[in-house]
Amino acid sequence: MDIQDIIIDEEFSLLLPALDKTIYAMLEESILEHGCRDPLILWNGILIDGNNRLEICRKHEIPFNTVNMEFSGRDAALIWIIGTQISRRNMNPYQLSYYRGMHYNAVKRMRGGDQKSAEQKSKGQNDLLIETTSTSLAGQYNVSPKTIARDAQFADAINVIGKASPDAQRNILAGKTRISRKALKELISGPEDEVVSVAARIEEGTYTKSKPEPVEAPFLEKEFKKATEGFYCEVSNYSRDGDAEAFRQAYRAYMETLEEMFGHI
Repeated sequence: MDIQDIIIDEEFSLLLPALDKTIYAMLEESILEHGCRDPLILWNGILIDGNNRLEICRKHEIPFNTVNMEFSGRDAALIWIIGTQISRRNMNPYQLSYYRGMHYNAVKRMRGGDQKSAEQKSKGQNDLLIETTSTSLAGQYNVSPKTIARDAQFADAINVIGKASPDAQRNILAGKTRISRKALKELISGPEDEVVSVAARIEEGTYTKSKPEPVEAPFLEKEFKKATEGFYCEVSNYSRDGDAEAFRQAYRAYMETLEEMFGHI
């Protein structure tokens, strides 16, 4: 395939992060010396793996091979990209959260989005679909279903930023810009011009995060007691039943609750 015919899809491209300078330089040196040994992976002419190799080959006019993969649809291709990238890279918490959220949304669409409209489905059917999807992915990623649900909201919020500025989206996912989930939620529920303004500041590197609003001690005490009592029950269940997987998920959920509380101090 001619290099100019390869399609760069914006959504897929955001799931193919650039390498850091050192690793990129090593890859470039290897390709210059030995050629592009690993093929670029395409789906319907769209690049789904090999963005850094493609950039280097374009830069130095180096020939390359391609492999075309077949998927049932766009969401299936997206899930393949996510699985490939997570298995290959050490990701920061923002990237992992985004990838899990994108995975959740893709699976949910594949399981129900193409069969019936939201208006045609009953509330019970939708609730069951959401619960099944989040539980399934929670086991795959070794997190709690609650985390998967939050990840989906996080991914949606990041994508809203990305519509205003793809570079701002990349900065957040790369960890160059720190913005809390609460700030994201408030931002995307506000006026569109504020989203555009914040995205521009993130892109420019002038955005500074605001500190979370402090929470009163009695509220923290109540939430801590509730979370700890629930976790203690899970410890007792584990001692009795020995269900390691259930205990791991309970432990993860407990730690996430503590992290949320810490963020408000």
